[in-house]
Formats: sequence, C-alpha cells, structure tokens
Amino acid sequence: MQYRNLPGTTLSVSELSFGNFMFGSHMWGKTPADAPEGVRLQNLAYDLGVNFFDTGDAYSNGHAERLMVDTLKYAGRDKIVLSTKFGYDFYNDPGAAGSHKERKQDFSEKFITFALEQSLARLQTDHVELYQAHNMKLPQMVGAAGAEFVAAMEKLVTAGKVRHWGIALGPAIGWREEGVAALRQWPECKTVQTVFNMLEQHPGREFAEVAAETGAAGIIARVPHSSGILQDMYSPDEQFDDHRKFRDRNWLVFGLQKVEQLRHIQKAHGGTMGQLALRWLLTWPTVTSVQPNIMNEAELREFAGACDGGLLSAAEMAEVQGLVESDFGLGAEAHACNLKSSVDAEGHTRSGYQRGAAVPLVG
Repeated sequence: MQYRNLPGTTLSVSELSFGNFMFGSHMWGKTPADAPEGVRLQNLAYDLGVNFFDTGDAYSNGHAERLMVDTLKYAGRDKIVLSTKFGYDFYNDPGAAGSHKERKQDFSEKFITFALEQSLARLQTDHVELYQAHNMKLPQMVGAAGAEFVAAMEKLVTAGKVRHWGIALGPAIGWREEGVAALRQWPECKTVQTVFNMLEQHPGREFAEVAAETGAAGIIARVPHSSGILQDMYSPDEQFDDHRKFRDRNWLVFGLQKVEQLRHIQKAHGGTMGQLALRWLLTWPTVTSVQPNIMNEAELREFAGACDGGLLSAAEMAEVQGLVESDFGLGAEAHACNLKSSVDAEGHTRSGYQRGAAVPLVG
C-alpha cells in the first residue's frame, strides 16, 4: 500500500480509501447486509494497509457511521484517518426506502454543529480528520451563505472537533461549477470528492487540473470503475434492480466495447481491468485516494493490490485520453452521459472537457 499527503495538511492517507456507505443498504446491489461482515471487511482493509475510511451520517441514517466504531477500536483511533459527511437533514426528512429522491439539505451553522455532535456520538470519537459537505450546491456556496458556511467550518476546526474539511459531490456525475468554485476560491477546502474514471473523465479531469494549479486540495475519486463496467463483470444483456437501472443503457452497451479497446493496456500491466482503472486514476498526481465500491474480500484484495506504486506511462495516458475524446470511435451514442449542472437551465449539460473557470463565491 502506498500513501499520499493530503495537500495543505499533515495527513498521509492510503491510496485506497474504504467507503462503507453501502453496508446495510440495498441501494448498491448485493452488499453485506449484516454488520459483522461489513466490519470484518473494514478491519481486513486496515490489515492490508488502508488507513483512510470514509462514511457519512446520511448513509442508512447513521447506520454506516456506527459500523466504524469497531474498526476504530481494532486499529487504534490514532492510526485511522476518519472522514464523514453532513448536510442532509435526515432527522426531519428520513426519506423512503429505495427512493432516489433527494432529501432536505441544511448547511446552516446551527445544523452543521448539531450534525457533527450526532456523528461524533455515533462514531464514539471526539473528532474527525475530514468533514465533507455532502452534495452542496452552488446557491449554498455563493455570497453571504458561502461566507457563513466557511466561517462555521473554521470554528469547528478551531474547536479541534474537525481537523480539515472538504466537499463531496454527487451522487450524479457533474457539479463542475461547485467543484471548481471550492478548489479556486476556498483555500480552506482540502478535498473534492467526485465521480471520476477512465470512461467518465469529466469534470474529474478538470478538478484534477485545477487542484494542480492551486495546490491546496486533493481529489478523492469515487465510482472509479464506472459502476462495474471497468471490472469485467457484465454481459451486454445485463439487467439491474438497483441504482444502475437509472443509467442510460448506452453506458452498458458501449461501455463493454470501450473496455476491449483498453484491453492491451491492461495486459501490459499484468493485472485486472479493475486494477488498471485504479492505476489510471492514481497516475493523476492530485488524486489523493481512490474509493471503489468494495463488496467482498476478493474485491478488497484486488483493489489493495493495485495501490502498489505501478502507474501508467505518459504515452498510455495520452492514448486513453484520445480514446475518450473521440468516443472510442463508436459514434455520438457512445458519448459519456450528461453531467448534472446547477447552472444549466435543464439541470444537465453534455459532458466534455472544459477548463474550470472561477465562480464568484462572494459578491
């Protein structure tokens, strides 16, 4: 296992981070539904060198956070870089099982302070190393609201209950405006977590480039396997009954064809396609850690094995980039899915490379 410094901090985090959001939930396919198996995988991840664990208060309404308690004791609290998230008021809006409807958000100082105290109690700790605003939107980041938010977060840092803070974008792919704004105009923001993978490069690529310019934050890449496409686990007629059913069918049909065009690079590296996907991300210097969905022990060991320092060459990176920008020569229907956007009139925009422009947060 290799480790990277989180820019602007003294934190050294494992290249593989363990996100436990799926445990106890059926939103993500066949995942460990019982706490013992989820905890066993977390503890094994630590044994394999993982020190960066990411959870969130809204995941199963506090359940995922509680699953971290045993692992914190197993490893020793000082050995773990612990991250959790906030912003969804599931106390007043618990949501409906199986629903993808977004719940009420609250980024006021009063709610943030309350939510942190609840999280610390569930986690049985007095602090978290990283506290991430969960799917924050641009209106909540600009003007007086944005200034008040930063002030509230810095109060928590001063109090010692939060070491550093960042933002986690999603669940949909996109939110370019939010990520660029945080990276360019919030030097206090130390992470941007986003969907980023070989097949769906935007806006992750832009975030990685802006992070390199500012030097103030690191990128946490989630969905690094494009929801399983880059794991050689599907057939063209695959059917889904979880979150993947909301994906455009072209994601599957053309995604499998795209993978075959990457096969020679996989073979050159001697690992699985899933490992190549992680190595591609880690070749970006500003990607601090990758966070795949880890469903079982075999996947955990496979993904940990990819974080061994083996990166892609400049020629290989350029080849992958060219394939993506040309839609792998498969035509317009093979283009990566549209991006969610808080400024587009219809709420989404065609994915594609776009240099991040500064977004005024105060004014």
